[in-house]
Amino acid sequence: MTNKKPFELGVTVGRFQTFHTGHRYMIEKALAVCGEVGILVGSSQESGTYKNPFSYNTRERILKKIFGDRVQIYPLPDIGVGNNSKWGDYVLENIKDKFGKSPDLLVSGKEERRLDWFDSVEGVTIAELYVPKIINISASEMRDFFVNDDFENWKRFTDEALWDEYESLRAEVMSAKDNLFTESL
Repeated sequence: MTNKKPFELGVTVGRFQTFHTGHRYMIEKALAVCGEVGILVGSSQESGTYKNPFSYNTRERILKKIFGDRVQIYPLPDIGVGNNSKWGDYVLENIKDKFGKSPDLLVSGKEERRLDWFDSVEGVTIAELYVPKIINISASEMRDFFVNDDFENWKRFTDEALWDEYESLRAEVMSAKDNLFTESL
């Protein structure tokens, strides 16, 4: 008897600037219901700014450290259109390119801006799983923990597998903290 999951391919999209336990919870939920899980790292071309301090390579390394080969991770550069159906078309095109098929599940936190991503896509049915917040923290607050050298609070919202990364991650945030320019929307 096989342990078939309800969905073949689930995908989540996020910047992960910085990764926290809420992100982990969302991805673990995807892994629970999907045979295959893809993570598209948004704004992958952005780094070295306060809003986007980490390079794609840093974010990919963090995700691999936590999830290993249970997920597939790909960059997703911005195209400057915002969160709308044109963006959804672009996301879907990237998923098809990377996986050779459309996803049957989009996993995300409940955000209004994602509701119309796939409205313009005909003939494709993509279920959506909204994972409720389990912690009340934002990526901005997580970055502030680095700026204030507040390891104890950062640790409260971070996967234990990343605790040994604190100093190197903090160094990236500190070198970017005064650069407020960003091209991502």
